[in-house]
Amino acid sequence: MVITIDPDSGIPVYRQIMDQIRFQIASGMLEPDDELPSTRSLSTELSINPMTISKAYSLLEKEGMVQRRPGRPLVVAPRSEQETMLEKRRQLEEALLPTAWIAQQLDIAPKEALDIFQTVLERVYQDQSRSTE
Repeated sequence: MVITIDPDSGIPVYRQIMDQIRFQIASGMLEPDDELPSTRSLSTELSINPMTISKAYSLLEKEGMVQRRPGRPLVVAPRSEQETMLEKRRQLEEALLPTAWIAQQLDIAPKEALDIFQTVLERVYQDQSRSTE
């Protein structure tokens, strides 16, 4: 599991950790029953306070994203296909929000913005298919 912290982002560190773990679960990089690093090892790796990791893990547990097992490492919780799809949509919507604000500030009509997004999306998929050939 790779987590990168940007101390200058303005987003609290525990939120950055939560967001990245949520994304890795939604994308399938982390699968159900995969173990998360211990609070101590992740805090050492990221050079941050263990309480910050503990807060992120506790909040993820309350959301049902991870499960605590007494005396054993925290694991990714099993999720239904519907829950997984809802999380993927939420992740995409969250990522597109700044882009939507930019389109609005540039006075680009919604239809034109959608056309631009579709063109970019098709280019990404074409580039991906070329790289896997």
